[in-house]
Amino acid sequence: MSKQAATFRVTNNCAILRFLRALAPSREFNFSQRRKGAKEARRTWLRALVLPLLLTLPVAALAAQQPQQPSPTPKRTLSGTVVTQQDETVAGVIVLVRSASGEQRTETDAGGNFRLSVPAAETLSLRFFGRQIALVSRTVGASEPGENLSIRVAYVVPPVHESVRIEATALDPTLDRLNEIVYDNTLFLRDDQLFQTLSAGINAGQHEGGGKSLEIRRFGFNLDHGGTSGGLKVLVDGVGQNQATQGHGQGYLGSLKSLTPELVAGVDILNGPFSAQYGDFSGLGVVHIRQKESLPDQLTVRVQGGSFDTRRAFVAYSPELKGADALVAYEGSQSDGPFASPLRYRRDNLTGNYTRRLSDKRAAGVKFNAGRNDFHSSGQMPLDEVAAGRLSRFGFLDPDGGGRVRSGTLSLYFRDESAASGATLKADAYVSRSLFDLYSNFTFFLLDEVNGDEIQQHDSRLQEGANVQSSRPYKLFNQLALVTVGANYQDNQINVGLYPTAARAPLAVGAETRAGVTTRLLTDARARVTNGGGYVQNGVDLLHGHLHIEAGMRFDYFRFKVDDRVAPELSGTEHATRFQPKFSVAYLPADKFPATFYFNYGRGISSQDARGVVRRPDAPQVSTTDFYQLGTSHKFKRVSLITDLFLIDRSNEQVYVPDDGTFEFRGASRSYGFEFKTSAQLTKHLAFNGGLTRVANAFYRGTRPRVYVDGAPHAVANTALTFSGWRGLNASLGYRHAGGYRLDGTDARLRASGLDVLDLSLSKRVRRWLDFNFAIDNLTNKRYFETQNYFESRLRPGDAAAPRIHATPGYPLGVTAGLTFRFYGKA
Repeated sequence: MSKQAATFRVTNNCAILRFLRALAPSREFNFSQRRKGAKEARRTWLRALVLPLLLTLPVAALAAQQPQQPSPTPKRTLSGTVVTQQDETVAGVIVLVRSASGEQRTETDAGGNFRLSVPAAETLSLRFFGRQIALVSRTVGASEPGENLSIRVAYVVPPVHESVRIEATALDPTLDRLNEIVYDNTLFLRDDQLFQTLSAGINAGQHEGGGKSLEIRRFGFNLDHGGTSGGLKVLVDGVGQNQATQGHGQGYLGSLKSLTPELVAGVDILNGPFSAQYGDFSGLGVVHIRQKESLPDQLTVRVQGGSFDTRRAFVAYSPELKGADALVAYEGSQSDGPFASPLRYRRDNLTGNYTRRLSDKRAAGVKFNAGRNDFHSSGQMPLDEVAAGRLSRFGFLDPDGGGRVRSGTLSLYFRDESAASGATLKADAYVSRSLFDLYSNFTFFLLDEVNGDEIQQHDSRLQEGANVQSSRPYKLFNQLALVTVGANYQDNQINVGLYPTAARAPLAVGAETRAGVTTRLLTDARARVTNGGGYVQNGVDLLHGHLHIEAGMRFDYFRFKVDDRVAPELSGTEHATRFQPKFSVAYLPADKFPATFYFNYGRGISSQDARGVVRRPDAPQVSTTDFYQLGTSHKFKRVSLITDLFLIDRSNEQVYVPDDGTFEFRGASRSYGFEFKTSAQLTKHLAFNGGLTRVANAFYRGTRPRVYVDGAPHAVANTALTFSGWRGLNASLGYRHAGGYRLDGTDARLRASGLDVLDLSLSKRVRRWLDFNFAIDNLTNKRYFETQNYFESRLRPGDAAAPRIHATPGYPLGVTAGLTFRFYGKA
């Protein structure tokens, strides 16, 4: 019944009641009244009963013409989760439900979940489909349960640029994913904190307070600055960040200083050399960082300040364009750190992107990035002096350490996903230019008691590269399969050298030291390193999607050319090639079985410094890493869990040490252990993530007595408790742990201390255009050291030389607050 009809009926009924009261006999009326005759009594009651009945007939007729409210159709809930064969939840899948009552549609949320209210007594026809996802159909009968369904889908082409929320996702055995939420809601006191968000068993520590590249440790190996002991390959939008034959260390990752956290769209972390797409430096995994192509608001401004005279600003303009995405952003920051000799760290980055959408599934674009940073550093402190109270852990012995870096990258890219078959094509090309000067004094007065042991490491390089990849789905024995082929090319022209300095000024050749040794130019060379590679990888689903098999092969060619300006006889050209096989299998016994069993194998490679290759052509030019992984993956309603065992075999390796121009030969080594990762959605707003990597042993094979691999922790853990989505409030409490570790392969008494650090961050949406951000680094003010090394040094002229542990202190408690302004939101 409509509101108008109901009002009409109530109103007229009230009028009828008033009319009835007017016509009804008074209280004194009675059939037995003798004052009135029986005839008069009958007439009175006739008026009181019959006339109102006649008057209500038109009202009843009008009411009968009004539409009647239909009885509600019984409803039931249809709900479930969409996952892949590897139990990875899938967001954005379209769910289409058809029944006799009509059609309904929804999409899965960030956790792969869907929920609809559907007719209770009708058969439902369900269809699940989406971008690059094979259609899945399912029928739910009228009497069948429709809640907590588990729907398994298969990608026609694996997703490459999809973002997955870290707060509540299923885990992938070979891949960890972080997305922009981590970086949008966090204030970074230092740029190296961005690397600490990666977790995944990666332990990273600062060498000299903030300006220098991090030291990377993973799976029981010390990778130095990213390129030795197998390496950790890092890319930003397809551009490799590991610099071969670098002035300070092979595979140096200093270019990451030009990365702006607010522009990170997502991070994929490959937990081993399991993909044929990646070659050099991929032995212990790959980190692929993807940047945003546009922002949701046309103008974004963030200002922040905090402890240690830290100030930072971020400004971005992202216009709303028809058929295109664009942005240009600037980041500027400075900090003095907690050091007695101020860090004087200054960083400026400029980033831009323009993407032209040629169609819904085709795009081409250009990206550019330019950065500079300048800093002073206090170096690594001798811990015996700190323990004796003669030196603060934030003190210094040489105030002139530090450096300056300039870099710029221009890249073009194209992607095409328009083929009806689901095939994709991606291609990019880039050119980058960088200048690097680092001033260090590791041993103080060990070699030169007059001028000190300060050195300048110089690296000036031009780098060009290109990547192309094509993926095509097809049927193999009537089963869904996918083949991926691609190629990579990179060319480096490098001016690299090592020079003696004092107070950042070059020492004249021929200057005498107290020991009577003539100071001279140590190294100066022009190097060219070329690397080309091609690969193919094929995956197929069998047994109705319960068995997934993938195999691949990669081939790399290297050319090392060196023109040595100090010792021309050490110039020359060398070549090297390597094949790298890949294989993986995943098996799910049944759709409702709570575990997927998997095995992964991959061979990764890491090239050596060109100067070392040319000087010692009989030594290993490219080392290999054979990585084996066996485990299980579990996905429950709110909890994901991964467990695995790993075994890593490293080949012999020759390491050129740019700090003094010497060589270090490392024999074949082995590491093995286990990993545990979990992700749980505790409540609607509260999630928990955690992981533990435990190395049971790491040693050099064939040594008697056994020599152990040193310089890296055997236990690394990361956890985070995240609160999000409640009235604009997001908060995260993170914990990171690294166990103590050996600093010498034969003497177990020489050990580095571990660390346990808590970090807190939160953001609150104050207005649609304003966010308040707050962060506390090292919440409990833990005293710890980020890196520790054991070597000989002389602290002052005239002192005796002594081997000792040197360490870089971790930052104490630091507070940062900021405001983020967003204007002119896009439609």
